[in-house]
Amino acid sequence: MIYAFDTYYFENYANTVCIAFEDCNSDQETEIYNAKTAIISDYESGAFYKRELPCIINLLKNIELKEGDLIIVDGYVTLDNDGKIGLGGHLFEALDHKFPVIGIAKNAFNSPDDMRREVYRGNSTAPLFLTAIGIDVDEIKIKVKDMHGNFRIPSLLKKLDQLSRMP
Repeated sequence: MIYAFDTYYFENYANTVCIAFEDCNSDQETEIYNAKTAIISDYESGAFYKRELPCIINLLKNIELKEGDLIIVDGYVTLDNDGKIGLGGHLFEALDHKFPVIGIAKNAFNSPDDMRREVYRGNSTAPLFLTAIGIDVDEIKIKVKDMHGNFRIPSLLKKLDQLSRMP
């Protein structure tokens, strides 16, 4: 099973949604989870995980992960060649390295990272930025490129973004 997470911030809380789906070719989710979490940290440049990780951990209390499951986050797993990790890397650590984490970001991160891949989907000239831990990033690149949908953002990830924005 693949579990994709996204969080949207309202004035007093964060709405975190997870869409579960069978595989990268799925065009429909099998389950939707959501949780509202009080915001405990302001946005801090370069430390986004401090704000979002508690939201994902809170929602994960409602999900029973099993061996072989994959996790997708909206953001980065690795940030540079010096070992700095992003939200996905911190989530991988919080889960005791048991589940591979894939980061799919819409915006570029400036520092060099040999583990970052650009993925062009459909006719888009703008890439998605892919990072991963616990799984081969080049293997995942092919799967993300082939995810359901004809546009830059795979259809289930677009739906996830829309659901997270609903109060």
